[in-house]
Amino acid sequence: MTEDLQKKAALVTGASSGIGEATVRALRADGWTVFAVARRADRLAALEGRTGAVAIPADIAEDDDVSRLLAQVTEAGGIDTLINIAGGARGADKVGDANTADWEWMYRVNVLGTLKLTRAFLPMLRATGAGTVLNLTSTAGLDAYEGGGGYNAAKFGQHAMTNALRLEEAEHNVRVIEVAPGLVQTEEFALNRLGDAQSAEKVYQGVEKPLTAEDVADVVRYAVSAPHHVNLDQIVIRPVAQAATHKLIRKA
Repeated sequence: MTEDLQKKAALVTGASSGIGEATVRALRADGWTVFAVARRADRLAALEGRTGAVAIPADIAEDDDVSRLLAQVTEAGGIDTLINIAGGARGADKVGDANTADWEWMYRVNVLGTLKLTRAFLPMLRATGAGTVLNLTSTAGLDAYEGGGGYNAAKFGQHAMTNALRLEEAEHNVRVIEVAPGLVQTEEFALNRLGDAQSAEKVYQGVEKPLTAEDVADVVRYAVSAPHHVNLDQIVIRPVAQAATHKLIRKA
């Protein structure tokens, strides 16, 4: 292990499941110090036991939790890499039938949560002289689709914020990376969005080899581990069966 690698430290949100959890495991396997953040303390504790990551339960959209999180990470030595993975979707209503509460939740988690955490940790990342912010968005933030209006709006917002941040922070040598996955099969995403197992299963039905959380985590690991002068501005990752947002191959 090199001296540089020993100094690498990241905070990963959404760490209690899916892509966030897989990212924690991938970085710890490479020797990173990792602060694993999510709301579910029990799952974080189990992840801490398996990987040696530092578990910090917190809701990134709550100001008091963000302040506490910043204080704990600062006391523990700080980070040079912030990986914003926490997010999610609720509902598949068309705009004319939109559920306001679902839209508000998606904006709060995907946009405001990312904003609050990034704003809090930017001074620390600037001070390292070579900080990194990676935001996990979605291809839903690049192409709209029917029934996706709320999630599209939230992810388009997060995508735009990421682009603005890159322009603003280049002078501080903070690189800003966007990873935008397409169809990823995880244990909770479709279930949380649609509310029942049968509907969630239909999302992936007939699709040969959708992406896994580990697939995306490996791309995240690579992007933040590249030499600092290499900025992978935007990485779009889809399964081969998904040639575009609107073209998904399903087999009988």
